[in-house]
Amino acid sequence: MIICFFILIFFNLRNFLKLNRKQKVFKSKKITTFNRKNLSNWMNLTKKERYNLSKQDSINYMDRRKLLLDEIRKEYKKISRENSEGNIEKK
Repeated sequence: MIICFFILIFFNLRNFLKLNRKQKVFKSKKITTFNRKNLSNWMNLTKKERYNLSKQDSINYMDRRKLLLDEIRKEYKKISRENSEGNIEKK
């Protein structure tokens, strides 16, 4: 009975320690721009943090690019409509 009790305690303790080891405390380092002044901060980030920041920058760039392209398309449609209406009125 005592042996079973110790085995049960051992397994519970082992599971508890595994969970604590897996839980990683993330550093909250927010760097918005990268230049010579904060290069050391950039290098102090972990590889995963640098990857995530680069990925987020890429996503932001793509979003801005999509918005700009939509604006250009709308402007082009507006200009082409005005030109086509002007050509119809001249005839």
